Amino acid sequence: MTKIDFAIITCSSTRSLAEDTAGAALAEKIMQNGWNVMSHGIVTDDRKAIAEAIIVAEYEGADIVLTCGGSGLSLADVTPEATADVCDRNVPGIAEAMRAKSLEITGRAMLSRAVCMQRGKTLVVNLPGSKKAATECFDAIYEQFEHAVEMTAGGGH
Repeated sequence: MTKIDFAIITCSSTRSLAEDTAGAALAEKIMQNGWNVMSHGIVTDDRKAIAEAIIVAEYEGADIVLTCGGSGLSLADVTPEATADVCDRNVPGIAEAMRAKSLEITGRAMLSRAVCMQRGKTLVVNLPGSKKAATECFDAIYEQFEHAVEMTAGGGH
């Protein structure tokens, strides 16, 4: 098993950490897989604040940053833009897989603007803000995390 350090960043101007059921559920799933949640915090729906939180998580050594929320069509939803502002490379297959799985459940999945990108050796994945949607998307992609971390660290196929 590959050791993976996660940072969870919930992007919300209305939720407190105590109300963050999506982030808490993701933390539980991470720990169930034997991985580590190194940080879990809330930032406002502000492009600069989200970008800074991603930078801090990468600087502190997160292998994977999971953002929760801010990837829909509301004008306040700026998580994909903030992610792109501070990341180097697009990893479109992960976001595509989440949308494909979610479309099996609801047509509204096509309204997701979530992205997955790399910042240096850190993978950043935008997840929905609701507990149900965030955990469904996590379940659709988590089996690829160990390989992704190994490849990002310079491992061979």
